[in-house]
Order: sequence, then C-alpha cells, then structure tokens
Amino acid sequence: MSVKHAIWKVGSQPVSLALDRLASEDLLEQMIVEDMSILSPDWMLVGRQIKTRNNGIPDLLAIARDGSMVVIELKRDKTPREVISQALDYASWVERLNADEISSIYSRTHAGASLAAEFQAHFGAILDEEMLNASHQVVVVASELDALSERIVQYLSDRDIPINVLFFQVFKNGTDQFLSRSWMIDPAETQINIANATKQEGKEREPWNGEYYVSYGGWDARSWEDARKYGFISAGGGPWYSQTLKLLEPGARIWVKIPQVGYVGVGRVVGPVSDLESFKVKTDSGERPVTDVLKHADRLLLQASDPEKAEMFVPVEWLDSVPEKEAITELGLFGNQNTVCRPTVPKWRHTVEVLKQRFPNYDK
Repeated sequence: MSVKHAIWKVGSQPVSLALDRLASEDLLEQMIVEDMSILSPDWMLVGRQIKTRNNGIPDLLAIARDGSMVVIELKRDKTPREVISQALDYASWVERLNADEISSIYSRTHAGASLAAEFQAHFGAILDEEMLNASHQVVVVASELDALSERIVQYLSDRDIPINVLFFQVFKNGTDQFLSRSWMIDPAETQINIANATKQEGKEREPWNGEYYVSYGGWDARSWEDARKYGFISAGGGPWYSQTLKLLEPGARIWVKIPQVGYVGVGRVVGPVSDLESFKVKTDSGERPVTDVLKHADRLLLQASDPEKAEMFVPVEWLDSVPEKEAITELGLFGNQNTVCRPTVPKWRHTVEVLKQRFPNYDK
C-alpha cells in the first residue's frame, strides 16, 4: 500500500486538513527546481527536460555531494509501471555519461556556469572528476503507486539497486496549500546501496579489495586527536553522513582520511555502531562515556536529541596512525565525500599500496 499522509491543525480540538491537488505536476517540478531540498539537501540540480540519445526526456537530473547522479522522474499522467520502466531506461543513459557530458549539460541549462565551481560553492568540496557519476540512483516522485510497482521497487532495492519512491500529497487550509512528502524506502538504505555501487559500464573498474575508505572530519567539533587517542571514528549531521557507518563490521580494515588534509591512519573495526550517549571508551581511569572525555562533547550534545543529526560512533583499534599535521597527502590518492565506501576504482588499489608503505604496521 502506498504511503498515506495526514495533517492536523494543532489545538484543543485538532482539525484535519483536507486533501487537495496541485494545479499541475509542472508546478511540483518547478518547486523542486527552485528548492532541491524538497527531495534532499544533499542534491544539486544539474538539468531538467534533457534529451537523451534515445530521444527520451527525463524530468530532472541532479548530482549528490559524493558526485553520484540522481535521475528524478515525476509520475505525471503515466501509469506507475510506465514511469518506473522509463526511469530505469533513463538511468541506463545516465550510466554512460562521462564527466565532459555532464558538465556540458549543466553549462547548457545554467547559462554557461561551471559545474565544478558551482558544486564547490554548494557543497564546500572539490568535485573529483573520477568520482563524478561513479554511481547513480533513480527516484520516482508520485502521489501513489500500485502494489505491483511498489513490489518491483522494493525488489530492486533489496538487491542493492539504488531506487526509491517519494510520495507526496497536498493539503489545503483556507486558500493555502501545503506539500507533504514521505519516502517509500529509508533514504539511508539507498545511500548505502550507492556507497556500495561500482563504476559504470565503460569505465575502468575492478573487484573491491576488501579495504574500506573512511572520511573523518568535516566539522571542527570532531577531533582527530580524540579519535586517535580513544579509538573511534564518527559521523553525524544527517543520515547522508552517518548511515554508511553501517557498512563497517567488526574485523574490517579502514583507511582514514581527513578531508582536504590527508590520510592519517589505518585501523580495524572492533565493534558495532553506537550513538553518542551510549558509546564508551577506555581511559587510564577505566571505561567512561565518550561524552566525558571529548574536547567538543558539549557541541556534539547539542544535536544528540535529533536522531537524524546525532553523532554516531564506531570503535576502532588503530594499527598505525599519525597526527593531523603529518597527514599523508599526494597527487593521485583516492578521495570521496561518503563517510564510508568500498571503492572499486584503480586509484583505490594504488592508494592502498602507497599507504601500506607509509603505515608499515597496517597488518600488525
């Protein structure tokens, strides 16, 4: 059954708002174009109504902060199964786009602007050309789907295909209209599928080597000195950042990079993901809550009550590490905006080979 929404006006006698309809789904598309956060704050619009090689016209194309692409298709007047098959067909087109083609699409639809420059301004990170379109996802936007179509989407998602449905409904209160939305599948699950995805067909790829990439930092409340001393990595600020921590299982070997600084350590995961308030670390005086020892615990506690933004922790035994000022950085090393990923590009194999020389105790 499709996700159903309801909204009540708060009061001693709650009043249910009546369902309404948009004048057209073109209006919904325009709203998304004007504010992509309606779908996700981690996406940036690349183009709309773009003609594909097969003369198809996907509604919207976006880019996520990790460089992956997002095909967005509105149901409009199509049958549910038509919109899903059409979106998958557009995904097969997106899969083959190279960096120059994506940059050209952005430039054509944004008055000559540079995708790389706008990406950096929007996300505060440099767009790595090698990671651009390294994976993609499909999003169908609809007020409802039939049960068979929902089963198809769930089947694909369960097999690690990054696909999701955003259900929306419109309510009215007097002359005002309100848009409500809900995802069919937790976007965090889709994000994990994307982080697991490999390079697209036509680009060089290789089997995953079993080594995990971890990005640690991105916020001055996170201290590498603390992480190194007490044995952990962490992420928070939104599901996009924290949910890929679930990829890590005890025994996994991780290589940790501080964004725009360099690689600082290699370690082995020794426990499951925990939240800020339950995570404990070993100290000279015994085991203590992590909130008792972190330099910036007060800042992390400010968002602990929000389950989406709360900091999450993974315990790590460091095999070899260096202070932040001694971080290893050189041209050609792998980088990615995901907190955790399983890279399958030659650059990752090269990076691990280099790091094993710089961190000789990686397998102690």
